[in-house]
Amino acid sequence: MNRTAILIAVTALLCASARAADTGYVKSVEEWRAQSEARLRKDNGWLTLAGRYPMKPGANTFGTGKDNDIVFPPGLGAERMGTLTVAPGHVEVKLAPGIEMVKDGIPMTDKVMGFDPENPDWVAIGRAAFHVIERDGNYILRLADNQSEVREHFLGRVWYPVKEGYRVPAKFVPYDPPHEVEIVDVIGEVSKEKVPGYVEFKLNGKPQRLDVVGEDEGLFFVFRDATAGTTTYPPGRFLYVEKKPAPGATFMLDLNRAYNPPCAFSAFTTCPLPPKQNILKAGVEAGEKYPPRKKS
Repeated sequence: MNRTAILIAVTALLCASARAADTGYVKSVEEWRAQSEARLRKDNGWLTLAGRYPMKPGANTFGTGKDNDIVFPPGLGAERMGTLTVAPGHVEVKLAPGIEMVKDGIPMTDKVMGFDPENPDWVAIGRAAFHVIERDGNYILRLADNQSEVREHFLGRVWYPVKEGYRVPAKFVPYDPPHEVEIVDVIGEVSKEKVPGYVEFKLNGKPQRLDVVGEDEGLFFVFRDATAGTTTYPPGRFLYVEKKPAPGATFMLDLNRAYNPPCAFSAFTTCPLPPKQNILKAGVEAGEKYPPRKKS
């Protein structure tokens, strides 16, 4: 085999290897997107939410009757379903006579509710389900309707095609010391969040930077870019890096995995808005689009 033939053969092998790598990468993103879709559609998921009710200290009656402190939508239970009693660090539900709720297949008529955000303590009464969330010492009942029209008519999340150019090398730079920023949510509530650092990267040769607004084993970002309000959700999108990189280390930031916050699917959520330093002038034509399609 002459030199030219060898070069052609090597080039062909390299191209085939690159195509295989590209195919594997695209498949991994598509699988991740399919998992995101499944989580969105599940029972008690964002598509099922039917109400968000701040509760006062003490007794809070609930049901579909208009004389309750918490009035559920019609069809989601009896006129008087029971009472939620709120005290610091303690929320207890007691049901009215003849009404029963189910938790993990076990029927019950009273329960002390948990409010761990990582493990929502859902209970069901017929087609309705609810759990309690805590926000800065305030307690909120979140209601789901697993037969909601939003869930029934939702046709699926809409995504940009996966593009290799939006999987970019990035560097995590810690703040020393870490600082706090005020994060405003869609209903105007303000919370302080720790910012451990930022990532820097390039898009189309231009430097970009995003502050981290949450961390655990990974890094969480809320950002907005030039596509917001045209092809993507106007308030902004989320991005999560599953494995936290070492300080100063280069890692691959995958903007093909940018996704819409819960507020893009439900009016009964309170999503954080991006801090001003996370509003990019560049357009990120990658990840999830908006609005979700609905049946006519």
